Amino acid sequence: QLFKMSLATAANAEFPVEASIIRKLREELQPSVLDVINESHMHNVPTNSETHFKVVVVAEQFSDVRSLVKRHRLINSILKDEIATEGPVHALSIVAKSPDQWEKMIEKSNGEENIVIGSSPNCRGGDGSLPPKRS
Repeated sequence: QLFKMSLATAANAEFPVEASIIRKLREELQPSVLDVINESHMHNVPTNSETHFKVVVVAEQFSDVRSLVKRHRLINSILKDEIATEGPVHALSIVAKSPDQWEKMIEKSNGEENIVIGSSPNCRGGDGSLPPKRS
């Protein structure tokens, strides 16, 4: 399954975790493209949950950070409160590109602005198979 990406994401007060992710990534990275997708509906969670996200970030800072692992660590550090053990986010899928890499993706899609990004990995903990968290 593939997801078509839009190039804009609006912060919504109804969804405070999504709004926080958007705000923090915008402030820290000044991305030219930011898409925050709530994928919680694809998992065994209540309606309107904010537990599973995909972020697509295109930022100039990634031009100097060639390592995908380092890019992911940077985003994880920015969102450390959201992804902490007791934080609201259970899973975060990251697509982190430099502007040059993004332009190449646009070229490969025949100039289409809506880039097709592959689906996130399957969640391994939302099916109730993990032991409950201790209080």
